[in-house]
Amino acid sequence: MEGIWENMLRNHQNSLKSLFQRSKPSSPDASAADDSVNSSKPIPQLSPLANSVVFRCSKILGMSTQELQHCFDSELLPDFKELLTYARHLLEFCSYKALHKLSESSDFLNDKEFRGLTFDMMLAWEAPSVHTLPETPRSTKEETVGEEDDSALFYTSSTNMALQVDGKKTVGQEAFSRIAPVCVSIADVVTVHNLFHALTSTSAHRLHFLVYDKYLRSLDKVIKNSKNMMSASVGNLQLADEEIVLDIDGTIPTQPVLQHIGIVAWPGRLTLTNYALYFESLGVGIYEKAVRYDLCSDLKQVIKPDLTGPLGARLFDKAVMYKSTSVAEPAYFEFPEFKANLRRDYWLDISLEILRAHKFIRKYNLKETQKLEVLARAILGIFRYRAVREAFRFFSSHYKTLLTFNLAENLPRGDLILETIAHNLANLTAVSGKRDVPASKDTKGHLSVSPAAVMALFYLGFRSKMMVDICEGTIFVSDMGVGEIHPLEIAVKKSLLDTGKAEAAQATVDQVKVEGIDTNVAVMKELLFPVIVSANRLRLLASWKDFYKSAAFLLLTCYMIIRGWIQYLLPSIFVFVAILMLWRRYFRKGRSLEAFIVTPPANRNAVEQLLTLQEAITHFEAVIQAANITLLKLRALLLAILPQATEKVAVILVFIAAVFAFVPPKYIFLVVFLEYYTREMPCRKESSDRWIRRIREWWIRIPAAPVQLIKPEDSKKRK
Repeated sequence: MEGIWENMLRNHQNSLKSLFQRSKPSSPDASAADDSVNSSKPIPQLSPLANSVVFRCSKILGMSTQELQHCFDSELLPDFKELLTYARHLLEFCSYKALHKLSESSDFLNDKEFRGLTFDMMLAWEAPSVHTLPETPRSTKEETVGEEDDSALFYTSSTNMALQVDGKKTVGQEAFSRIAPVCVSIADVVTVHNLFHALTSTSAHRLHFLVYDKYLRSLDKVIKNSKNMMSASVGNLQLADEEIVLDIDGTIPTQPVLQHIGIVAWPGRLTLTNYALYFESLGVGIYEKAVRYDLCSDLKQVIKPDLTGPLGARLFDKAVMYKSTSVAEPAYFEFPEFKANLRRDYWLDISLEILRAHKFIRKYNLKETQKLEVLARAILGIFRYRAVREAFRFFSSHYKTLLTFNLAENLPRGDLILETIAHNLANLTAVSGKRDVPASKDTKGHLSVSPAAVMALFYLGFRSKMMVDICEGTIFVSDMGVGEIHPLEIAVKKSLLDTGKAEAAQATVDQVKVEGIDTNVAVMKELLFPVIVSANRLRLLASWKDFYKSAAFLLLTCYMIIRGWIQYLLPSIFVFVAILMLWRRYFRKGRSLEAFIVTPPANRNAVEQLLTLQEAITHFEAVIQAANITLLKLRALLLAILPQATEKVAVILVFIAAVFAFVPPKYIFLVVFLEYYTREMPCRKESSDRWIRRIREWWIRIPAAPVQLIKPEDSKKRK
C-alpha cells in the first residue's frame, strides 16, 4: 500500500510540476492547442507503452492523439488489415513527426527527456499493438527534484499512460534501425547496423538504455567540442567559410604528433577539417604557420599507414603517410603511444573518410547542395565515430566501421551503395512549404527529400553562409519513410549478406594459414600432388626408359594431332572437372569435407629459418640476374653488337615467320612435339645433345649490352 501511495503522490507531483513549468499560452491558438492535447484519449489499437509515446508526441506537435491518428489515416491512406502492422506504422508516423520537430533544437541531445523518449519509441516499436504488451511495466528509474532539467523539451504525462524508461528493458537491432536514423545526427542508414553492433557487443546484441544514454551524451559532448575548437582555430588556420574542424591532436604534451619529412621530424598540432589536414609545427612556445594538406582537389592523394623512426629509419608502425602531386616529398604523421597504434588507426580512418567523400563528389560531379550533403554525412559519421570511441574505448579493430564512405569502400557491392546514395542526391531538393510532409514529389514523379544531413548540422549550430541559404525556411525531413524500406537499407542488406559469406570464408582462410617456409612448401607440394605425379609420368615417357610405352604414347599423340583432336583436349579437361564438381555437389551433399592431411617437416629454430630465408632470397636474386642477362643479350642482338649473330637470328626469324604464315598450325605443333619428345630416343640422343651444346656455346659468345648505374643527385635540403 505504501508503494501505491508513493506512486500516486509522485504522479500528482510530476503533474503539478509540469503544469507550473509550462509557459502560459501567448495567443488563443496556443491555448486551443493546449486544450486539444489535454483532451487526448488513448488509441484502442495501441499498447500502453505505444499510447504513452504517441501522447508525448502529440504534446510536442501541439495536437491531440485523435488528430494525429486522423492525419495518419488521411495523409498516408494506409491499407493495413493486420492490427500489428497498423499500430506499428501509426507509431512510426507519430514518432517521425515528433523527431523532425525536436531535431530543430540545437541542444536536443543534451535533454534527458529526449533520450528517454527515443528509447521508449524503440521499445514501443517492438510491442506497438494492444495484444503484444498487456501490462504496463513499472518504472525502475528513480527521479529526484534536483535531477530535473528546467530546459526539458518534454513533460511527464499526468495520466496512467506516462511511462519512464525501464532499465530492465532492451532494444533489438530492427527497432533501433527504424527509429535512430530519423535523427540524422544519431545514426546513418548505411552504418546503423554497425553502430548497433558497437553499442551492444558486450550485451548479447540487445541495447540497454544506459548504453544508449551514454552514447548520446558523448555525441553531444563531441559536437560541442568541435564547435569550440572551430571558433578557436579559425584565426590560426585561416579556415574557409564552409570548413568545419572535426578533430585536433597533439595539444597534450604527453601525446604529441610528429611530422616526418625526409629525415627531419618535428612535433606539432594536427587538425582535420572537412577539406584538408593542417599541421602546425611547435616553435618556441607558440605554433608556427600551418601547412595545409589538401583533401578535396584531385591531386592523386594517397593516405595509408606507414613506418617511421628517427633519421628516416622505418621502425615504428604508428604513422599516417600523406602523398600528393602538390607536395615534393611525402609527409608522415606519427602518433607515438606505448600500446598498439590506436591513435594512428583513428586518424587514418577519419582522414580517409573525408578523402573518399571528395572522391565521391568528383566521381558523380555533385554541385552545391549535393556536395554539402555528402560532406555533412561524412562529418556526422566522424562525430558518431568519436562519440563511440571516447565513450566506450572502442576502436576500429574491435568493430566494423561507422564511417559511410569507408564502409562502402570495403564492403562487397559497396559500389552499389554509393550508386544508391548518388541516385538519392539526384532527387535532393530543398523542400519548403507550410505543411510538414514526410516527402513530396516533383512534377516528374520523383521522390524529393530535404538535405537532412546539412540541416542536422545547421540545427546543431554549424551555420555557414551557404547552410543558412539552404536551410532557412526549409522543413527538416529525413529520408526514412513510414512503413517503407529505404533504398539504402536494401542495398546495405544485400551487401551484408555477401559480407557474411566473405567473413565465413575468411575465417576458414585464417584457420589454414601456417607459419614457416618449409611448412608452406610442404602444404603446396601436397596440394599439387596430382599435377606433380602427371608431370613426372610425362617426363618418364619422354625419357624412353620404357620403349614400348613411350612409342605407344608417341603414336597416339601424333594421331590426335593429325586428326585435329588435340584442340578438344583443354575443353575436355574443363568438362571433366565440371562433372566432378557437380557430382560432389549433388551426390555427396551433406557430407563434411575431410581435412587435408599434410606431414610437416622437422621443426627448425629461428637461426635455421633465417638461413633458409637467406638461401631463398639468394636463389631468387640469381634468377633475376639470369633474366636480366638474357634481356641484355637480346638487346645486344637487336642492336647488332655482334653482326654475324644478328644476321643468323634475322634469317631464322624470317624463316619462322614464313612457317607460321604458310604451314597449318597442327603440323607446326606436331613437329615441335616430335622434336622435344624424341630428343631422348637412343637413335637421337647423341645428335640432340650435340646440337644443344652448340646452341649453348653460341649463346655464351653473345655479349651483353652495357649498363651504367648512376646515383641520383640529392639536391633536397636537409635541416
